[in-house]
Amino acid sequence: MIKRILLFLTALFLVFIISYFLNSYLVVEETFAFSLLSVYLFHTIAAFVVYCAIEIAADYMPNQAGYTYLASIFLKMGFFVLVFNSSVFANGILSKPEKFSLVAPLFLFLITEAVAVSKLLNSK
Repeated sequence: MIKRILLFLTALFLVFIISYFLNSYLVVEETFAFSLLSVYLFHTIAAFVVYCAIEIAADYMPNQAGYTYLASIFLKMGFFVLVFNSSVFANGILSKPEKFSLVAPLFLFLITEAVAVSKLLNSK
């Protein structure tokens, strides 16, 4: 369990470093209404918390781990809206680079989570 969590944390860290610096290189962040680093950090921390919750759920109730994953994804989206409500959603219209910079980390970390959770659930 600890080995899988550390391996996932390493993968998250690599995805974070590569995608954040690539995104900040491709897009000028100065005009954004939000901090790009805080968006990436949120997704990194949330993905780690979700994976740890699934690890625990898979140990204690393996039949319910998939439902736990589904619920945790909805909670993660809700927390994102709560945390970034004033900086992202209050302005109304976002430019295309801002939209890309919000959606790219969401899908990158969601795919990373989904792959890790599917491997975990298939191994149980």
